[in-house]
Amino acid sequence: MLDAVVVGAGPNGLVAANLLADAGWSVDVLEAQSRPGGAVRSDRGVHPDYVSDLFSAFYPLAAASPVIRGMDLHAEGLRWAHAPSALAHPLPDGRCAVLERSTEATAKGLDAFAEGDGAAWRRMCGTWDLISTQLLDALFTPFPPLKAGAGLARRLRGPAGLPLLRSLVLPARRLGEEEFRGEAGRLLLAGNALHADLAPEASGSGGFGWLLCMLGQQYGFPVPVGGAESLSAALVRRLERRGGTVRCGRPVREVVVRNGRALGVRTASGESIPVRRGVLADVSAPALYGGLVDERHLPRRLLDSMRRFQWDFSTFKIDWALSGPIPWSAGAAAGAGTVHLSDGVDEMTRFAAQLAAGQVPDRPFTLLGQMTTADVSRSPLGTESAWAYTHVPQTVVGDAGDDDITGAWDEREQEAMADRVERHVERYAPGFRSLVRARRILAPPSLQAMDANLHGGAINGGTANLHQQLVFRPVPGTGRPETPVRGLYLASASAHPGGGVHGACGANAARAALRGTAATTRVLTSAQRLLSGRLRIERPRD
Repeated sequence: MLDAVVVGAGPNGLVAANLLADAGWSVDVLEAQSRPGGAVRSDRGVHPDYVSDLFSAFYPLAAASPVIRGMDLHAEGLRWAHAPSALAHPLPDGRCAVLERSTEATAKGLDAFAEGDGAAWRRMCGTWDLISTQLLDALFTPFPPLKAGAGLARRLRGPAGLPLLRSLVLPARRLGEEEFRGEAGRLLLAGNALHADLAPEASGSGGFGWLLCMLGQQYGFPVPVGGAESLSAALVRRLERRGGTVRCGRPVREVVVRNGRALGVRTASGESIPVRRGVLADVSAPALYGGLVDERHLPRRLLDSMRRFQWDFSTFKIDWALSGPIPWSAGAAAGAGTVHLSDGVDEMTRFAAQLAAGQVPDRPFTLLGQMTTADVSRSPLGTESAWAYTHVPQTVVGDAGDDDITGAWDEREQEAMADRVERHVERYAPGFRSLVRARRILAPPSLQAMDANLHGGAINGGTANLHQQLVFRPVPGTGRPETPVRGLYLASASAHPGGGVHGACGANAARAALRGTAATTRVLTSAQRLLSGRLRIERPRD
């Protein structure tokens, strides 16, 4: 009998399985898809000469994560590559905000927009230098982060502490207005906040935008050499060398529960797999509670709260095989791996408002990846493997554009939306569309079909807004990987700390499983000692 089963071979599931195997557990990972990796996969499906990342592509959180760094995946063949610049936000007039790999280079670029903004950037970086270690430890451990939180509190003592905490919960628009006179710094903050589903006016979006900016500054926005799948393959190799197994094409249909404890799982084919110690679920919270775990095994309060669970916005993605580099009007964008496309913070606000109203945006805020710029192995010399995505509503009530997109996402609607995104790119890079050799469209239903955790194309396992973070993730009163079912742990991005390829959700679940087993063992050992003592006391004397 296995010690544990992990449901789902995404990055969180693979991290969890590795940590259990490190502790000597026998562990089996069951994946519904034909390949492991979840949302960390790549292929040559657009063009045989081009490597395209199917879902995620740039990994600042993986580079910063103590969990990922502690696994020494370099020994498993993983290599990282960087574009010359981490991120760029060009404007139609040819100016460009650039997040460089050095503080001084970024500050110099901000001063070109408004004198003095470079000094403001250096102050922000100084704050990061002061608290980054403790902040990352707090983010990547279960809530509440007692040890890391105490260290962070010590760093925040004094008159600067409360103003800093205030800055972290500010909306990105307000934080940008307070810190920068020019557009560049404001664009970097608001654009990075929209990497999730945080509008420029959302509480905490300023802190989130600042965090991603600082991660990009310190760690860059690296990519795995050869494609995103190289990261997943390294995790699989590491696990298998420690005796774990990954079985693909094995969708799990039920977590078997008896007397309030998880005893194993049952697959779609009817195979029953019992476990001695635990089941770790790298699946979304809605798929687990009332899905894999029957409602009769769950508290009514949890089920009621799950009905209020909020997904993040849907994602619409396009992959391209380009015959040449993208002809940016703003030349500084050519060296960036990640490019944000929006005319300014006001247009980002307009985009977010359309999404909130259920409208498909007419001018979609676009995140674009220049993969060959970041990793020369992705396509032939002189070409570019590129992608872009934007957000659309989970439930479409109307189209703010002229294409009558309804959210059915049939072929007509997919082509219309892809053309809309390409026209948007063309505004910043005239001639872009003439470079397209091939494209692939991944609409929300396609994304979900390739990874069930991407419900409706949601990529963060649930909204990143404050009302569903920390102790509110996935529902109020949780914030930890333990579930109401003993021996069952939530290991997906629906758990704290949420979306992103950092492995913390899986690591937290694995550590909770190890602690739970250790506690049970201590209780049993104490009981055995007590019983042995009683037997010795009651043994008759000679």
